[in-house]
Amino acid sequence: MRFALTLAACLAAALGHAQVPQAVDPAEIPAYKPIAPGIVAAGQPAPAVLPKLGAMGFKTVINLRTSGEGGPANEQQVVESQGLSYVSVPVTASFGLSDVEAVEKVIADPAAAPILFHCASSNRVGAVWAVIVARRGAGLDEALAAGREAGLRSPVLEDAVRRVLAATPSQ
Repeated sequence: MRFALTLAACLAAALGHAQVPQAVDPAEIPAYKPIAPGIVAAGQPAPAVLPKLGAMGFKTVINLRTSGEGGPANEQQVVESQGLSYVSVPVTASFGLSDVEAVEKVIADPAAAPILFHCASSNRVGAVWAVIVARRGAGLDEALAAGREAGLRSPVLEDAVRRVLAATPSQ
């Protein structure tokens, strides 16, 4: 738990205390959960809320969905039309360290916050978040707990987290 508090404090400093709504209508953004200062984990935002993300205070959207799973075909266009950044990092259960590093690069940029970090249900967000938390010094149990808090529910993705961490060089 001490690590999680330290991580939150570091992220808060890095993200300049970016503000996001603490809660939203689940019909608009399912599984919405602030997971760190300036970072919100979520499921797929409803098409009607996409044009409102800028007004809600977001500056960046990280989408972990693959092109083959559906979702709003114009999500990137709608997000960017508001002056927001849009980053696609397609993640499946066979995700690897390079996928995590792509997300970490965005999160590390203070100008990117506030960030809406989503997939279909927040399950993959939780998996990627667990790896990020572990790479920042948390033990496996604490990292998995942080991932579950962010939406990780799948045993297959928990196994993927373990696989990625086992193959990750020590930092």
